[in-house]
Amino acid sequence: MRFLFYTHSLVSDWNHGNAHFLRGVMRDLLRRGHDAVALEPRDSWSRLSLIADQGVGPIAAFRKHFPELRVEIYDADFDHEAAISEADVVVVHEWTEPALVAELGRIRRAGGSFTLAFHDTHHRAVTAKSDIARLDLSGYDFVLTFGEALRERYLGAGWGRHVFTWHEAADTSLFHPMADVEKRGDLVWIGNWGDDERSAEITSFLVEPARQLRLTATVRGVRYPDAALRALRASRVVYGGWLANAAVPRAFAEHRATVHIPRRPYVEALPGIPTIRVFEALACGIPLISAPWNDTEGLFRPGTDFLFARTGKEMKRLLRQVLSEPAFAQEMAASGLATIQARHTCGHRVDELLRILASYRPKNVADGRIASKEIAI
Repeated sequence: MRFLFYTHSLVSDWNHGNAHFLRGVMRDLLRRGHDAVALEPRDSWSRLSLIADQGVGPIAAFRKHFPELRVEIYDADFDHEAAISEADVVVVHEWTEPALVAELGRIRRAGGSFTLAFHDTHHRAVTAKSDIARLDLSGYDFVLTFGEALRERYLGAGWGRHVFTWHEAADTSLFHPMADVEKRGDLVWIGNWGDDERSAEITSFLVEPARQLRLTATVRGVRYPDAALRALRASRVVYGGWLANAAVPRAFAEHRATVHIPRRPYVEALPGIPTIRVFEALACGIPLISAPWNDTEGLFRPGTDFLFARTGKEMKRLLRQVLSEPAFAQEMAASGLATIQARHTCGHRVDELLRILASYRPKNVADGRIASKEIAI
C-alpha cells in the first residue's frame, strides 16, 4: 500500500516527539514492502526552530541517519489533490493547518479512493478544546489517538465517527541496548521544559535529588528559561541543550539511570499516556524511575519494568537504590526491555494499523457497519 503522512515535521525532532514515532512507523512500513512518504509544511515551527538553534547541520544529519525516509516540503501553492491521488492511506497529524485538514476531508468526501485518518498525539483536546472542536473531521474515515483517555474525549465530544487508540512506541531498530558503551555519568534526563507544564516536577524529581545525592547528572532538551538554567547550574547538573533523537540511545547507554517526568496535563486530564521517552528509554535497557502517572491501560508492569516515585524524597531514595545495587538495576532494565520487545515496538503499532485498515473499507463509512469500539488496540 501507499501511505502518505501529513506531519508537522519528520525532519525535525526539536520539541517534537511525534517525529520519533512516525520515523519508526515509516521505516517499518518500508521494510514490509509498502511505500511511505511524509509531507511537512515549509513553515514548520519545529524545523525552523531547529535551524535557528543549531543551523542546517541537523537537516543533513537527518538524511544520513534516515536515508530511506522520503520527505516532501509543501507551501501555499502545493497541489495536495495531486499528491494524494495515488495514495491508499493518508494519515493527517493534528498540528496540520485547520484549512488543510478540512480540504483533505472534502477531497475524501468528493470520491477520493484513499482511506483518510486523523492522528492526535497531544493534549490540546483537553487544554485547548476549541482548537480541536473547530477542525472539520466529517470527511475522515477514522481517528487515531495515542491513548484511551484521549479516545474517550473524542467520542464524548463527537469529534470523528470512528476512533481508535494507537499508542506511540519505540523504534527498536534505533533504540536498543549498547552494552559496549562506557558509562560516563549517573543520571540523564532527556526532555524539554514544556511551557511550565512540569517546572515544579523537574525541580522536585530531578534537580533536588541530583543535588542532594551529588550525582553526575546531565539534562538534554530545549526551551529552558534562564531561571531553570541557573537552578541546574546551582545543583551542578550539566545542561547540554538539544540532542538529535538518533543520538539518544548512546546518551542513555552512557548513564546508569534515567527519570520520567510527565507533563501535568497528561497526569491530571489524560491518564495512561506516557511520553514516547518511556518506550525509548526502556528499549535501551536503562533503569528508569518515574514521577507519578497512572498507567490505567496496563502498558507496563510498574515496580518490575520501572519504579514509581511518589515524591521527590522517594525519588532520592530510589535513585540511591538503583545506583548502589547493580543487580537490582540490571534485573529491572531487562524486564523493561522485555516488555517493549513483546508489546511496544513500532512494528507492533504497524501491525495494529494494518489490522484497522484490513477491517475498514471506505464503503463501510456510508453504511455505518463499523462501530467506534469494534477494534480494541
